[in-house]
Amino acid sequence: MITPCRMSAKIISVRRAVSVLALVMMVAGCTPAGPRALLRGKKNLDAGDFAAAAAQLQAATTLLPTNAVAWNYYGVALQHAGSPDAAVAYQNALKFDRDLMEAHFNLGSLWLEQNRPDAAKTEFTAFTLRRPNALEGWLKLGAAQLKLGEATAAERSFATAYYLNTNNVEALNALGLARVQRGLPRDAAKFFAAAVQLQPDFAPAILNLATVNAQYLHDNKTALQHYRAWLALTPRPANWDEVNAVAAGLEQSLAGGTTKLPPLVASVVPVAVEAKLPAKTATTHSPVAPKPALVLKTVVSNPPPAHPATVASAVPTQVVQVAPEPQIVTTSNGKAAASPLFFTPVEETPAPEPAAKPGFWHRLIGSSKPDASAPNAPYLERGLTPLPTDNELAARAAAKSAVVAPVPVASFKRYSYRSPVAPVAGDRRAADGAFTKARLYELDSKWINAEQSYQQAAQIDPAWFEAQYNTGVLAQRLRNYPLALTSYEAALVITPDSVEARYHFALALKAAGYVPDAADELKKILVAHPAEVRAHLTLANLYAQTLRDAAAARSHYLKVLELEPSHPQASEIRFWLSANPN
Repeated sequence: MITPCRMSAKIISVRRAVSVLALVMMVAGCTPAGPRALLRGKKNLDAGDFAAAAAQLQAATTLLPTNAVAWNYYGVALQHAGSPDAAVAYQNALKFDRDLMEAHFNLGSLWLEQNRPDAAKTEFTAFTLRRPNALEGWLKLGAAQLKLGEATAAERSFATAYYLNTNNVEALNALGLARVQRGLPRDAAKFFAAAVQLQPDFAPAILNLATVNAQYLHDNKTALQHYRAWLALTPRPANWDEVNAVAAGLEQSLAGGTTKLPPLVASVVPVAVEAKLPAKTATTHSPVAPKPALVLKTVVSNPPPAHPATVASAVPTQVVQVAPEPQIVTTSNGKAAASPLFFTPVEETPAPEPAAKPGFWHRLIGSSKPDASAPNAPYLERGLTPLPTDNELAARAAAKSAVVAPVPVASFKRYSYRSPVAPVAGDRRAADGAFTKARLYELDSKWINAEQSYQQAAQIDPAWFEAQYNTGVLAQRLRNYPLALTSYEAALVITPDSVEARYHFALALKAAGYVPDAADELKKILVAHPAEVRAHLTLANLYAQTLRDAAAARSHYLKVLELEPSHPQASEIRFWLSANPN
C-alpha cells in the first residue's frame, strides 16, 4: 500500500520549483527528507549562511540525484563558499535539465569569475537565446566577449542591454569599455559621461571617465575634476589611496611641478555585473548573488602604444577620398538619431574601379608618376620642369576659361518608390525569437543567416522598426540593394523622423546607382536637421564626384568645416576647396 507521503513524493515533478513542492507536501501533511533538505538549503541561501546551505543542498542532491533545481542551488552555495566543485554542480543541473537557464547563467558567471571567458561566452549565448529580454544576460555576454578581445561583438551585446533599458548605468558604462577597447576614447568618454549624468554617484563610470581623460585624451584638468569626484564618494571606494596618489600627481603637474606619476593604463576587468533575474512563478531558481559592476581597473604602469584606431571618427561618415571601413552594427532603437549613444552601420566599401580608370585625386591634380612615352619624359626623370610650349599655354588658358557643367539629373536612373502604407503590428513575441537568432548569427559573422532572420522577424511583425531597419543594414552590407531599399522604406514608414534610417537609405540609393534620389533623401535630413554633418559631407561628395556640381559641393563642404572644424577629413576637404575656387 502506498502511503500518502510516498504518493505525494511520487507525483511531484522534479522540474517543479521548490515552492510548489512545499505546497503539495504541506497539503499531503508530510515532507520527505530530500525536499526537506532542499527547502532548508534554500532558506539558508536566502539568509546568507552558505556553509549550512551547502551541507543541506548536498544532502538534497544525494536524496534527489536527478533534481536539476537542487543541483543548481547546490552550485550557488558552493560558489559562494569558494568551493571548486561549484562547476560540477551546475553541470549536473544542466545534465538533468538543459533548459534550466539559471544554471547556464550561473555557470557562465563562474567561468567568468575563473577567467574562462570562452566557456562563459557559450553559457551566456545559450542564456540570451532563450531569455532575449534579460538585460543581465547581455551584460554578462558582453563582459565575456570583452575579455576575449571581441570588442565589436561585445558592443552589440551591450547595445542590446541598453536597448532593453536605456536608464541602465551598467550598460552605458559597459559600452564605454567596449569603445575603449576599440580604440575610440572620445566615444567612450561620452558613454561614461552619460552614465554619470544618469547616476552621479556611480563610481565605476566616474573613475573610467577620469582614466580616459588622463590617459587617452590627455586632458589632465578634466581628469582631475573626475578623480576628485570619485575620491569624494562615500563610503570610500576600493583603491582609494592609489587613485588619490594619481590625483595628487596630476595636481602637481598642472601646478607646474616637475614630478609626475607614470601614465595610467586602463585595463578592462569584466567581472560579474549586478544581475537579479526577473521575478517569476514557482519555477524561479536564484542566480549567483550580485557582484560589483564593470570597471576599468586603474594601475600604475607604462602605457601601451597608441592603438591606430584612436584617430578614427566616432561617427561613421563617407569621406572625400577613402571609403570607411565596413562593419555591421545594428540599431538600438528608432529614436536615438540625435544621441551619441546610437549605433549605426557604416557605409559599405564601394566596389573598386578598374585599374585603368583614373581615380578622384588623379583627375584632380594628375599623376605624379612620369610617363616614359611623353616628350618631356627625360626632363621629368631628372627632376626638371620643362617650359610649356605655346600650344600647351593656349590649352591651359582655354581650360581655365572653360566652365564644367553639372551632369544633368536626367542622365541618372531614378528609383521607383514603393510608398508602403503603415504596417499592421504582428506577433512581436514570435518575431523576437527570429530577431535574437539574427543577433547571434551576427556574433558568428554569419551575415546571410542574420539577414534572413532579420527579414523573418520583419515579416512576422511588419510594424517593428528595428527588424525592418536591421534587415536593411544586413542587406546593404551584402549588396542586396532591392531588399535593403524596401526595408529602409518600411522602416521610414514606421518612424519617419529616424535620421539613421533615412541616412542609410540614401547611402543604399547611391550604391544602387540612384544618385539623384540619394541626394533628395539627404536634403530631407538637412531640412529637419541642418547641423547633420554626415548628410552635408555625403551630399558634398555626391555633388563633387558624381553630379559634378562644384558650386553645390563647395557649399556643403564649407558647412562641414563650419560645423566641425576638426573633422577627420578636414584637410582633404580644404585641399579640394583650394583646388576648386569660386
